[in-house]
Amino acid sequence: MEYFIISIDYAGTLVFAVSGALAGMKRKFDVFGVFIMALVTAIGGGTLRDLLIGATPVAWMLTPRYVYLVMVGVGLTYLFKRHVRKLRRSMFLFDTIGIALYTILGLQKALAFGLGPMVAIMLGVVSATFGGVIRDVLSGEVPLIFRKEIYASACLVGGILFVLIDSWFGTVAGMITAILVVFLIRFFAVRNKWSLSFGNDVES
Repeated sequence: MEYFIISIDYAGTLVFAVSGALAGMKRKFDVFGVFIMALVTAIGGGTLRDLLIGATPVAWMLTPRYVYLVMVGVGLTYLFKRHVRKLRRSMFLFDTIGIALYTILGLQKALAFGLGPMVAIMLGVVSATFGGVIRDVLSGEVPLIFRKEIYASACLVGGILFVLIDSWFGTVAGMITAILVVFLIRFFAVRNKWSLSFGNDVES
């Protein structure tokens, strides 16, 4: 179980790093700027989660592996820089994988600290989305979490499913199911342009 959770943590760090690096490349940042974008995207949500639950020092400060994973993500992104158009389309895919992995990782860590299911689910959403919020702000874009696209709500559904399935069938089954559900909801929401918008009739 421990190795499974660690694998999810590292995978989430890597894919979020690629997502951040792609955003930096899109804005034509230099190498250092791209690295910073990748770093804050990869560790931003987890850092906020750890601070909120009192897990200090935060996880990425305890081992250099997270920084190494970010460096690998940046390196992989630059290796494919000649295929920028294709990679830009893939940014949403990396982001989707990242939020699916980090939702469950954040939720699981909150539960391990003895927090209740409702608070743990909220922290799972924070863990999954806050890195993307920082990335979008630094890119000069409206964060995805504030747009009409289905984003945080996919994390919320996945978190609820994990709590339910974990109590019935075990943690591994809950994690795998919830990760797949978050990914699929987000993927098909973007593909089919689903949204939770209230429409355009709200007056300013």
